[in-house]
Order: sequence, then C-alpha cells, then structure tokens
Amino acid sequence: MIDLLREMVDIDSGSYNKRGIDAVGGVIRRFLESHGLTVQVLPQSRHGDCLRATIAGQDAAGNAGGRIILMGHRDTVFPDGEAARRPFTIRDGVAYGPGVADMKAGLVMNCFVLAAFAKFGGAPAPLVGLFTGDEEIGSPEGRAVIEAEARSARVVFNSEPGRVSGNVVTGRKGGVFMAFRITGKAAHSGGNFASGISAIEELARKVQAIHALTDLDRGITLNVGLVSGGQSVNTVAPWAEGQIDLRYVDPSDRADIMARINQIIGRSYVPGTRAELQVKGEFLPLTQTPAAKRLFELYVNAAVASGFHTDGEFTGGCADSGFTAGVGTPTLCAVGPVGGNAHTPEEFLQVDTMVPRAQACARAILGLHAAGF
Repeated sequence: MIDLLREMVDIDSGSYNKRGIDAVGGVIRRFLESHGLTVQVLPQSRHGDCLRATIAGQDAAGNAGGRIILMGHRDTVFPDGEAARRPFTIRDGVAYGPGVADMKAGLVMNCFVLAAFAKFGGAPAPLVGLFTGDEEIGSPEGRAVIEAEARSARVVFNSEPGRVSGNVVTGRKGGVFMAFRITGKAAHSGGNFASGISAIEELARKVQAIHALTDLDRGITLNVGLVSGGQSVNTVAPWAEGQIDLRYVDPSDRADIMARINQIIGRSYVPGTRAELQVKGEFLPLTQTPAAKRLFELYVNAAVASGFHTDGEFTGGCADSGFTAGVGTPTLCAVGPVGGNAHTPEEFLQVDTMVPRAQACARAILGLHAAGF
C-alpha cells in the first residue's frame, strides 16, 4: 500500500494538470489490471479521464439491487512542481506529501479492496471502482459520470480521508462557486474624474451586500475570496471581478440565496455600471437519509470488527458524495484512511489506519445484504 501511495503522491496532479491526473490514473489502471480487474477509461476533454474498474458479484440473487460503488478523485489542489519540492515521506508513522490524505490514500485503499475481492470473491453484488479527475474544482466534467453511475447503484462509499477524530462524514454542506465581472468606464482620475464610472466601487458595494447574506444560524456563508480590477492607480476603474463561495446546509436554501445573489449582481449601486454572474462549479449537500443512516450503522459495526471505533461527523467541506446522495443513493463519505491539514503543506496521513480502514470497508460490503441493501 505504501509503495502504491508513494508512486501516486510523487506525481503532480493539480486539477488543471490533465497529464498528471491521467498519469496517476495509469498507476491505478496498471495495479488493478495486474489483479485481474477490467478497467474502462472514460475520456474527458479538459480534465483527468475517469476510470471505471469492475468486478462481477458472486451472489446472483443480490445483483438486482444495483452495484456497489467505491469512489475517489485523483486531482489535488497543488501546483506543478510541488511533488518535487515535497516528495512522499514517512516520519514516525505519519506520511506527508501533496495529496497524501486528500485523497490518494483513499485511492490506494479502494484499489486494495477491489483487488482483494477480485482475488478471493465474496462481493454480494458487482463492485465498481470509480476514479475521477476534477473534484477539487467542483467536478465540472466528472459530475455527469458520477451521477450516471450512482443512479444504478445500491450504495456508495466515498474514500475521502477519515477525520482526525477517526470519524466518517455523514453530512456535508452544499457549495456554489461563482465569478462576477463588472464593467464601468475609464477616465483620468485627476483631469477627468467626473466622466468615469468606477467598477471597483461597484464591486466593493456588491461585496458588502453579498457578505450580508451570511446566516450562521442556518449554516449559510458567503465569501468573496478573490477580487481584481482596474487599469492603473490614476484611472477610474473600467472593470472589476470577484469570485464568490456560497455554502449551505439545507437544500431548500439554495434557490433563495441564489435569487438574492442575482438581485445584487443585477443592481447597479454605482449608476452606469453593469455586471454578469457565472456559476463556475457546484457541489450538492450530503444529507443523511434513513437508508444512509443504516449504511453508517453497518460501517460502525464493521469498524469495531476491524479494531477501531468511529462515529459520524458533519463538515462544511464539499465532496462528490453530495452528487451521489443527490440522486437518492445511500452514501457514506470519508471512509478512507485518517489524515488532516488537507490543502496545506502540513497535510498528513496516519499510516497505521490504512489497513483497518480497508478492512472496515470490505466488511461493510460483505454485510450489505444482511443489512437490507
């Protein structure tokens, strides 16, 4: 497992590095095919290709309920060159490197669970390993593949990293990532100030209005995290841009908040400005249905049998598990090995959790039929 993880971590695979993401896919494909799995490549034009590895189920009577999905993404948030600057290392039982926990360790776990079922049999239904390539930017291409696969599945295990607490994730916020551009009118800020229309002033007023939509009691947050604009310090700004991060808990809140954002973008606080809004990416919330709760309880028991205790946890972070839950498939997230500090140079993985978390996932799969799935 460590050898496979090292090989993956030492490949740059930022979300816009298609070649690197596909190189990680090549590592996965060679491993799985060497263990007798069939691996299908689903080409994607802009981001990493999706891989779909399959194993036939042993129990013909159980196949009617759909496939069992093990899911994970190969892209990271890190720039090219990061793997060379911070190659895979282990110190005192803790592994470090770009994407080591989020989520290349989960990919390794899925590979070994699939290989074990391919070698020993026992899967109660067909298994599918789905390895996508653009989760960190909202899965603009991968979402359609994920949702199509989930619609015919009985359950989904998403191998995002287990929480530092050892818990799995039973709920996540939804997220919408947007960009807006404002057009004003340039003018010399000393000699012809009154003829200008400041896009930056308009942006400042829109940012205040957008941030005012935050409602912490309802779990709704708005953050304009990036801004840019202007031509020069002595020119009234002819353009400005901002990027918005919206997070929410209740699926019914999305339409209301998006309508308010559109009203703010459509309003000209500074007369003469105009603005356009574009949705760049989106995640659906992960909510725990009664079926998902039964899946969680099955996993908790499988964890105990594998030597550790876990509980459910809610997080404000988004993941592809929201898409599978959104089409109605019972989904459990963060069943991967335990790690933390994702998206930072301090990202780490607890190496001794790799085998027990793989065992728990396998035991949960073996228990699906008895649990009513």
